[in-house]
Amino acid sequence: MASLEFWYDLASTYSYLAATRIRPLAEAAKVTVRFRPFLLGPIFKSQGWDTSPFNLYEAKGRHMWRDLERECERLGLPFRRPNPFPQNSLFAARVAMAGLEQGWGEDFTVAAFRAEFGDGRSIDELTLTAVLTGMKIDPKAALAAAHSDSNKAALRAQTEEAQRRGIFGAPTFVTEDGELFWGNDRLERAIEWAAR
Repeated sequence: MASLEFWYDLASTYSYLAATRIRPLAEAAKVTVRFRPFLLGPIFKSQGWDTSPFNLYEAKGRHMWRDLERECERLGLPFRRPNPFPQNSLFAARVAMAGLEQGWGEDFTVAAFRAEFGDGRSIDELTLTAVLTGMKIDPKAALAAAHSDSNKAALRAQTEEAQRRGIFGAPTFVTEDGELFWGNDRLERAIEWAAR
């Protein structure tokens, strides 16, 4: 079966849209998806940025928020802008990494994105504990796994891998033959390429 990697940062606006759409689209195309959380912060820093380009370039940011509102409306997704933006996604990424090891990471990813961009909540430990509880996942065990040294090292290694592979933004989709597709608006094309 063909496969596709889905690289995302849990503070990424357009990754919210992609996370909610990717599984049914991939399933229909008979493509297996591998969720790959990583951190954009180190990648932005290597480009000389200390925050999201949507904050650095005001016109771009204004357009992104309006575009996100339109896309959420079109897809029937709730939308509320979190404050501040971007959220610190480090801990959420660690929980997602731990969850992917234990089989609930994909559902957690979607739920965390909905809490952040659907409800406008902070993706802090309090919110993520509520997300895990709502999923019937023991938050104590999940948070302990997220805080483990091995899990922290795995996320660090995954972020370094993203940099090595030339990933510069999120969401990014990478096919088995190494084609890189960037942005929610390239999701269908990435799946189509992967399924060839």
